[in-house]
Amino acid sequence: MSQKFQLYLFGALLVLLAGVTLSNWNQSPQLAGMFGGSEKFEPLSVENPSLRIDKLERIRKLEYSGSRRSIFVAHMPPPLLPPKPQPDPSKIEPAPEPPLTLPVKFFGYATDPNSGRKRAFFTNGEDVFILSEGEMLQNRFRLLRIGNTTADFEEVLSGKRATLPLEQPGA
Repeated sequence: MSQKFQLYLFGALLVLLAGVTLSNWNQSPQLAGMFGGSEKFEPLSVENPSLRIDKLERIRKLEYSGSRRSIFVAHMPPPLLPPKPQPDPSKIEPAPEPPLTLPVKFFGYATDPNSGRKRAFFTNGEDVFILSEGEMLQNRFRLLRIGNTTADFEEVLSGKRATLPLEQPGA
């Protein structure tokens, strides 16, 4: 568009604006009579205008007992499920205790020629433990008996017992 055409268009829009303004200037407002107060004010007839405290307290104490649906959420809440019956605690059987597991492997024993006492050899990775009957392993397990193919242990805190079989070395 050329600059000359833009000036003509701007002038035409100004003339149109002036015409609309003048045509609305001379008209009387139509809503003025509606809100202008031309009618006489009549107060409502109230026999006793005192505040009813007893009704206000009753409304304040009112508890909503509807469907508990939030009016601010568009979807319906899920239906209420009936409560599940609780099992009788006297009929519940306790879960069996897990067996005692030891952190070591029994890989041999030897008899002391002087005293005749047996000593057992246990391994945990690269750690080797040598115990006689009655001694403690890791301050938690007591070696009760050393047999030819087994070693019996007892956990000191719980009193649980376990038997470790003699493991044969791999070929």
